[in-house]
Amino acid sequence: MEQRITLITLGVRNLQRSREFYQQVFGWQPLESSTESIIFFQLNGLQLALFPQESLADDAGLEADGKGFKSFSLAYDVRSEKEVDDLVAALAGKGARVLKQPEKVFWGGYSSYIADPDDNLWEIAYNPFLPMDEKGNVLS
Repeated sequence: MEQRITLITLGVRNLQRSREFYQQVFGWQPLESSTESIIFFQLNGLQLALFPQESLADDAGLEADGKGFKSFSLAYDVRSEKEVDDLVAALAGKGARVLKQPEKVFWGGYSSYIADPDDNLWEIAYNPFLPMDEKGNVLS
């Protein structure tokens, strides 16, 4: 099996509310192939990271008791700490719920967590050890 992810599907409670969140808060545009029952957004390159559940919950400032932590997070990396600050402020200004304010983290980066309407975790981070190309694709 090739090491890649083709599609990540998030189960959401209210499709229209989630569509509005990703369009209005993130500024993403759905693909023409979207329908009334499924919404698609084209993203760029991805990486999959494995991290202990307790550690990830702790990093986001949440309990891993199943009441708010789903044992995974999605990450949107930027190129500087200032970009993290600016993006988190912009997302909060559009109504995103900030779970953890931007701060330096134990692994040497700088990150924050926000939640979408279904409490899916989005880490907004600067990782000085993760080189990216001009489009934000992770370089190997």
